[in-house]
Amino acid sequence: MNYDVKDMSLAEAGKLRIEWAERSMPVLKMIRDRFAKERPLAGIKLAACLHVTTETAALVRTLAAGGADVYLCASNPLSTQDDVAAALVSEGYHVYSIKGEDTETYYKHINACLDPCPHITMDDGADLVSTIHSQRQNLVENILGGTEETTTGVIRLKSMAQKGVLLFPVIAVNDSNTKHFFDNRYGTGQSTIDGILRATNRLMAGSCFVVSGYGWCGRGLATRASGMGARVIVTEIDPLRALEAAMDGYHVMPMAQAAPIGDFFCTVTGDTSVIRKEHFEKMKDGAIVANSGHFNVEIDISSLEELAVSKRAIRPFVDEYTMSDGRRIVLLGEGRLINLAAAEGHPSSVMDMSFANQALASEHLVKYGKGMGKEVTKLPDEVDNEIARLKLESMGIKIDTLTAEQEKYLSSWEMGT
Repeated sequence: MNYDVKDMSLAEAGKLRIEWAERSMPVLKMIRDRFAKERPLAGIKLAACLHVTTETAALVRTLAAGGADVYLCASNPLSTQDDVAAALVSEGYHVYSIKGEDTETYYKHINACLDPCPHITMDDGADLVSTIHSQRQNLVENILGGTEETTTGVIRLKSMAQKGVLLFPVIAVNDSNTKHFFDNRYGTGQSTIDGILRATNRLMAGSCFVVSGYGWCGRGLATRASGMGARVIVTEIDPLRALEAAMDGYHVMPMAQAAPIGDFFCTVTGDTSVIRKEHFEKMKDGAIVANSGHFNVEIDISSLEELAVSKRAIRPFVDEYTMSDGRRIVLLGEGRLINLAAAEGHPSSVMDMSFANQALASEHLVKYGKGMGKEVTKLPDEVDNEIARLKLESMGIKIDTLTAEQEKYLSSWEMGT
């Protein structure tokens, strides 16, 4: 068995943490039990480029229970939990992932997952799909399709589809309601605050917290920052989202106006150079800058490097840049996903639904992939609703059902006042 992880002696600790995470993932457990009986993924080679966390380990176990031969690498150089990687290897899985790996190693690991000629790709950021299309198109004829976990990846893939260059179908797991309504909002909101606090141990209450981007991730982050006593400013480029943020009670302004005010800044836009030179030049001494978008492009780090006269690592995942005028600007986690660089990522309870979508998307591709077009699609609504139903059931929550009279009313056009 091939693998590349940091330290196999960490395996036992990793297994305990996986066990802890799985206690909060009942929906995925139900799917795993069914997969173990039906084996819908038998004979399938599956390459997964995901954050190597305890929750991902639960997904890998589920896919394997369904019969898949899984090859796992990291979707971000700083998101790997080395004990989890070792634990999975000890259980016989192919894992290529080391926290802090350099760019060369990162892509070496991606290619190691592609070498077995997978039938299905599972991405968080579309790096597998991008590598296949740019360097390894010979693999396409063997591929049934792929899945994509995150907003940034879906944007990349839809761009490929619109330009007619996407060579196989991809299911946008991120577009499922049971994914983005919960993972993006509650997961990103909580885990981002967790990462910032673990890195800095600073008090949120009474501070000014600038959230750049008011999609589902930004909404969740703004809510959590406000709940911890921060005064929240939202920056946006979309008038509807900006209006929504204003009516949710937040201050809304351009980044140029927020820059001199903020104590904390966090980008969650999926775009590049959101915080750049002209903003760094206006920031107060001690301003803390972080990113929770998928790629480390949202903060223009090269401009920060150019403006600084010195740089030092003052805490783990905390780099302090001193400007020529003596101001200090603090960058967290090298501008990478702070919730995974400095913390553990999303809570397992919310990843339960996200990875239920991933598991069922893989099954869907085995059943229907050959007949699907070369486009980005989402899982059927009935799958989404079933995941929600199972999650409610696991929480002991019951809901009402329509009476026959109510169903008739909703389907009728004759009935009025």
